[in-house]
Amino acid sequence: MGIPMKQEMDEVLAARHGRAVQEKLARGRVAIAGLGGLGSTIAIALARAGVGHLHLMDFDRVDLTNLNRQQYGIADLGLLKTEALRAHIQAINPYLHIKSHSLRITDEAIPELFAEDEIICEAFDRPEEKAMLVNGLFDYYPEKWLVGASGMAGYGSSNAIVTRQVASHYYLCGDGHTDLGTPGGLMAPRVGICAAHQANMVIRLLLDEPSVY
Repeated sequence: MGIPMKQEMDEVLAARHGRAVQEKLARGRVAIAGLGGLGSTIAIALARAGVGHLHLMDFDRVDLTNLNRQQYGIADLGLLKTEALRAHIQAINPYLHIKSHSLRITDEAIPELFAEDEIICEAFDRPEEKAMLVNGLFDYYPEKWLVGASGMAGYGSSNAIVTRQVASHYYLCGDGHTDLGTPGGLMAPRVGICAAHQANMVIRLLLDEPSVY
């Protein structure tokens, strides 16, 4: 079977989600900062939902330690995460608009990097990187929606992972306390649940539903 035409892909998504919903998602512009266990899973979920414009950012390459929780395979080892994830997304829907930057994000780069994005997903592992991005976006783009994560390590109860609105334009997903030192470390199930919370909140925002309830 050949690659479906764009119109066919659009019709299938509209049939599944409703045309009005799908048209809003197709116009969405979402940045994902960090393409590890959280970011790669968020990106795949949004691509499957038909979010039309994705901005992928990560400086790193895929290595063997990533495969326990990230959306990459053995064939991706050594590739830039931006390029590996682009290929996976294009295999799902080749008609999405994908922009990528293979770099380490700094505070000074935030104004230019995120200028065209309406929603930003913070998907870093390290607390200091999370804080840098959140504080920078508060300073430069207080009007943009920000969906971050805190606490998804280990194999504790899935039900402890929730989405909270912690500021007018800032949402935080996770259990709020587990970290890399938690027994089990970062494992695919809870990381994936947290990423799904982030992706779902992004979809709600694109559909003008800012409440977490």
